Formats: sequence, structure tokens, C-alpha cells
Amino acid sequence: MRTLSRRLGTLIALFHRIMWSRFVRWGAFVLGLTSLTLIFGFASRTMYGIDHGINLIAYWHIPLAFLTAGALSATFVGSVLYLKYEGRFWNRLAHSGGEIGFLFATLTLVTGSLWGRVVWNSWWEWSDVRLVTFLMVWFIYAGYLVVYASTERGADERFAAVYGTVAFITVPITYTAGRLWTPTFHEPTVANPDVSANIDPLTLGISLLALGLLYIYLMAIRIRLHELEDKVVLKKEEVA
Repeated sequence: MRTLSRRLGTLIALFHRIMWSRFVRWGAFVLGLTSLTLIFGFASRTMYGIDHGINLIAYWHIPLAFLTAGALSATFVGSVLYLKYEGRFWNRLAHSGGEIGFLFATLTLVTGSLWGRVVWNSWWEWSDVRLVTFLMVWFIYAGYLVVYASTERGADERFAAVYGTVAFITVPITYTAGRLWTPTFHEPTVANPDVSANIDPLTLGISLLALGLLYIYLMAIRIRLHELEDKVVLKKEEVA
């Protein structure tokens, strides 16, 4: 048991070192500038046979969609480890991933609607299986945040952890929907040689790395805020 606690402590310390490293902060800044330069300086405005500046939003829309899955995966992992070991860090990790994942999911839906209005002449299409399943994920994790907000520290947080564990089943469903069923608009862009979106892989990759490092930095800030909130609660309990 002591060995397990030591290993978990080492893992948590590693998480903190990665999240607060200079590489993450400066990497997000440098790659972000590089992404903007490539998008507005070199990337093609023509996609699906349409020449329009809104097509450049794809270089943020697609990474945001992938990072939504990454953030919600952190919620799943944190929820499972909290249920098993009940460490405060895992609870903070789960909730922080849920908050940022919900934010990224919202931005994915907004940027997708803006892009779709020009490319497909439609803000929304209920027949598109990827859109509908992604909206389900958005509602389900909105529910997770509500459940978490309604729990009391140290008392019934396990309800939120169970919710965060079960809710994750919707994430792989929406990300494989374009391959499991015939999509109306969303053809797979990864590992699809016939993709017609005309997206530059280098620009897309750098944008994904930039937003990925930004995500890690946002996670570090949110977890730190959780730690400060816990200290405030403990101080109030001591005073009381």
C-alpha cells in the first residue's frame, strides 16, 4: 500500500512538473504565433471548391474537436482514479478536464457552425451524425458540470466521479460516428486519402500542437485554482 501511494505521489508530481514547465508556456506561445503565420500567410482559402476566408477556421475547428476528446479523457481518468484511490488531485483533474473540455466543445460547435454556413450553406444539419452525436456530448458534459457543482467537498463527490466515468462512453461514439455511419458533411480528415477538404497537414499539425500546449497550461491553472479553493475551505473550517 505504501509503495502504491509513493508511485501515485510520483505520478502527481510528474503531472505538476509537466503542466508548469517553461516548455509548455513558451511552446504554446511560439507555436501559436507560428500557427497564425502559416494560417494567414500560406494556407489556402479554398476548400470543398469554395474560395472564402472562413475556410481558415478549419485549422482551429479540427484541433479543438480533437482536444475536446483529450480533455474529456482526463475527466474519465481522473474520475476512475478518484473512485479507486479518493485522492484530491484526481478529483481536481477530472473537474478541470470537464470544464476545459466543455469550453472546447462549445468552441468546436461555434466554429463549425460558422464554417458550415459558408461551405454547406447551413448553420446546422440534423441529418449529420457527427453533429448530432457531438451535441449529445455537449449536453452530457454540461450535466456533469451541474452535478459536480451541486456536490459538497468530501461528501458526495463520488456521484460526479461516477457520472464522469459513465459519460465518457459518448466520446468515442461521436469520434467514430463518421466511419460507423455515412456522414452528411463530416468526412474523416485523418487517415482518409480521399478527403476533399484541401487542408495543409503541416499547418494543421502545428495548430494542434499549439492548442494542445495551451490546453495543458489551462489545466495547470485550473488545478491550481482548485488547490487554492481547498486551502480556503480548510482555513475556514479551522477558524470555525
